[in-house]
Amino acid sequence: MAIKPTILVTGATGKTGGAVVNALLAQGFPVRAMVRSLDGRAEALRGVGAELAVADLFDPDQLVAAMRGAQRAYFMAPFHPHALQSAVAFAVSARYAGLESIVQMSQWTSHRSHPVNFTRQTWLMDRVFADLPGIAHTIVNPGMFADNFLRTIDFAALLGIYPVLSGDAKAAPVSNEDIARTVVAVLRDPGRHVGKTYRPTGPELLSGKQMAAVVAEAVGHRVIPVSLPYSLFTKVARQQRVDPLSASVYLRYIGGDMKAGVFEFEGGVTETLQELTGAPAESFLATARRYSAMPFARQTAANRLAAMAKFMAVPFLPGYNLRRLDRQWDLPIPPNPTLGIQDARWREEHTAMMNSRPLQSVPAS
Repeated sequence: MAIKPTILVTGATGKTGGAVVNALLAQGFPVRAMVRSLDGRAEALRGVGAELAVADLFDPDQLVAAMRGAQRAYFMAPFHPHALQSAVAFAVSARYAGLESIVQMSQWTSHRSHPVNFTRQTWLMDRVFADLPGIAHTIVNPGMFADNFLRTIDFAALLGIYPVLSGDAKAAPVSNEDIARTVVAVLRDPGRHVGKTYRPTGPELLSGKQMAAVVAEAVGHRVIPVSLPYSLFTKVARQQRVDPLSASVYLRYIGGDMKAGVFEFEGGVTETLQELTGAPAESFLATARRYSAMPFARQTAANRLAAMAKFMAVPFLPGYNLRRLDRQWDLPIPPNPTLGIQDARWREEHTAMMNSRPLQSVPAS
């Protein structure tokens, strides 16, 4: 029997990274989970069978050490003002360590002049990895994660309220587990996917109001969609301890890209999961049911009181001033910031991606 290659997973204690680790282990692959420290989340990965590598994603020496003996890797950039540096460090280290292939988490919205710095950096990361000689490279660029729309499911389950920021705009939310299935399908046989770009999505486009109806079915009672202003959403993000950069990216996607129709572009739904894995994408209802069963959303008296207190406190909490944070981080600003959907080259590339079958997918130019 052939020995399976060892696969290095970055962001292993995160939601998608952890799902990738679990999916690879379930298929019998040796997994090296890269972590920043040996905390409880890291030990949980060790407990399910992953090898741990403690490394700083910005340090080439530590990265080379983490990569030694591994053949393949999954790279997900950290939400950091200098995320591009981590990608360059990873790419340089991969050459030194002799990695055979890298599957990279990107963004459907990545664009050279995007208003969000992290998204502009992602566009550059795509090209840094694509230009690595001798290393197979594949991009996975989902649209909106279902997780983004279920962070407040406790309000829905316990108070009957579903906050909406996106108006009537639609997306096809994809679960963390389905993103992981896409990544693992490529890591299993990277030679078939060299230079390709895959977009996993959920099975249907949904507006915020339609998501509220799905969530109502998941929690078993009426749920009212409530349109909240952008300022209140920044307060909710801070209340949930979402780090400022993640909040900046997420809130601007909802408030900008989603409202502009980026996630509805060319129909917005792909068959990537079915064709790569042989199984369809999980429905938003199935994902919502799993979230509604989580401890924080269970319909108990104690949880209901806690949710009420949280909801009532929102207007009085400090939010994030995203423009001020941009200035504090001294982020570069393009002379003419534009959303991808406003750019002819972006539309041409993404039309080709949406209209090609997964195993005939086109590389990003």
